[in-house]
Amino acid sequence: MQFSAASIPDVILIEPRVFGDSRGFFMETFQAERFAQAGIPTGFVQDNHSGSRHGILRGLHYQIRQAQGKLVRVVAGEVFDVAVDLRRSSRTFGRWTGEVLSAENKKMLWVPPGFAHGFYVVSEWAEVIYKTTDFYAPEWERTLRWDDPALGIAWPIPAGEAPLLSEKDRQGRPLAECEVYP
Repeated sequence: MQFSAASIPDVILIEPRVFGDSRGFFMETFQAERFAQAGIPTGFVQDNHSGSRHGILRGLHYQIRQAQGKLVRVVAGEVFDVAVDLRRSSRTFGRWTGEVLSAENKKMLWVPPGFAHGFYVVSEWAEVIYKTTDFYAPEWERTLRWDDPALGIAWPIPAGEAPLLSEKDRQGRPLAECEVYP
């Protein structure tokens, strides 16, 4: 596996070694010792799997308490995956980083606790699987507005189209009004 910092150093892009032949492929998606050496916690407590059609935007979600680190990968289709630093004491507070994750490129993204996370579905269908370092706690879940001009996220949404959002995501708050981490 190759681990490299995204444009925000605490967010880590992971490129697994893929072994393929005429039968298909094999790759490790998690190996505790290598992840620990790369500075990624290995105590995951929950796996989540979502399926979404083209044009869906999910996020930007975070838990103000029981903050979750997320190890994200795509097993079908393609998404543009985004992490926003909400740690007020961080030199990258309020900055975002984004990566294309797909079943084809097999890349994974480590999003540490203290970040909001979301993705936009580029393909006709996508399935996202992610491990979390803490349990889902709906009472602590918050939503950062996906299109907050203060963030300036360059979502790959085609001109003239609007993303499909849940009601929760439509009601996301701008960064200036969000609860953030110390």
